[in-house]
Amino acid sequence: MEAQDIYEAHRAYLRRFAEAEIKPFSAIVDEEARFPTESIAAIRKLDLPGLAFPAAFGGGDGDLMAQVLAVEEIARVCACTAHLMLTSWVAIMPLVVAGSAELKEHIVPQVAAGRAQASFCLTEPGGGSDVAGIRTVGEPTAGGWRLNGAKRFISNAGVADWYAVLARNATCGFGIFMVHRDDPGISFGRAERKMGMRGSPLADVLFDDCFVPEGRVVGDPTAGYATMMDILTYSRPLIAAHGLGIAQGALDETIAYTSQRMQFGQPLSRFQMIRGMVADMMAEVEAARSLLYRCVAIAGKNDERARAFASMAKLLCTNAAMSITTNAVQLHGGYGYIVDYPVERMMRDAKVTQIWEGTNQIQQLLIAKHAFSPFESQDS
Repeated sequence: MEAQDIYEAHRAYLRRFAEAEIKPFSAIVDEEARFPTESIAAIRKLDLPGLAFPAAFGGGDGDLMAQVLAVEEIARVCACTAHLMLTSWVAIMPLVVAGSAELKEHIVPQVAAGRAQASFCLTEPGGGSDVAGIRTVGEPTAGGWRLNGAKRFISNAGVADWYAVLARNATCGFGIFMVHRDDPGISFGRAERKMGMRGSPLADVLFDDCFVPEGRVVGDPTAGYATMMDILTYSRPLIAAHGLGIAQGALDETIAYTSQRMQFGQPLSRFQMIRGMVADMMAEVEAARSLLYRCVAIAGKNDERARAFASMAKLLCTNAAMSITTNAVQLHGGYGYIVDYPVERMMRDAKVTQIWEGTNQIQQLLIAKHAFSPFESQDS
């Protein structure tokens, strides 16, 4: 079977699964602003928590395209469930890439099996885009390290068992530290009340002389910054897929609604202006999807353009999510503003995709840096 056929079969299976096992709970999770217990149990049954990890550690050996398709199809019906799944993947990836064999053996199988969840601790109260300005500090001490500082707007905070924390090394550079929720000195702020993504926990993670054993540092304790930058090149296509899935879900709902809603004796879908808006929405989704899949292909070849394409995919897909969900609400008319229709939730969920994992303005700067780098390197 050709690779394309395998991916399409993977997508079709995931779509059936998401419609049957996840979609029925998405509205109530949003309404009650609670953890999507039923959906997380469902993805565990399908072994999706381990899709991103090597088989040697109990994972599914899924490549980036398989991961993107999983995120896309689940986000199509429930953005919160998709985000919880990908957050654990992203948090553990620095460990998979740069960690010791012992630390991998200790942590990765737990997360791959769905027995534990993980969180990625990067953003701080002083800012999210200025990674180099991080103030959380890890100081060497007998037998390990002591962390002091605060991380803000952390997904899975309080729910996750493991936290991949980027902290300034008091000696030199940055380190990545794997902190367990039961370690002395870690605590959590109040759960944030959010516009959307209400089923995805978000809170501060606080470190007050939090002791981390020596063996829980990921690789070189001075090289964490470079590792995290590489991980962002991996994670941004997943966030792009998250936005794309929301956009596709809103488009699907819009086509169904306008085909059934009657006005002036005929379905809305018979009106030329409606057809034109839906055509533009479809073209926007497919353009975003094409760029995302090209980004994935480039990433798989370790191409030097990978970082710029990850930024382009994140920018285009998440802007599409906001644009298409806004138009979906508009095309539902007054019903689009009512919580009984999923496009209202999708519009609220879409907004944050333009903000997290580097705001879209930061993505524009990174893309422009890539575009002008040949000329600016000559100037220097």
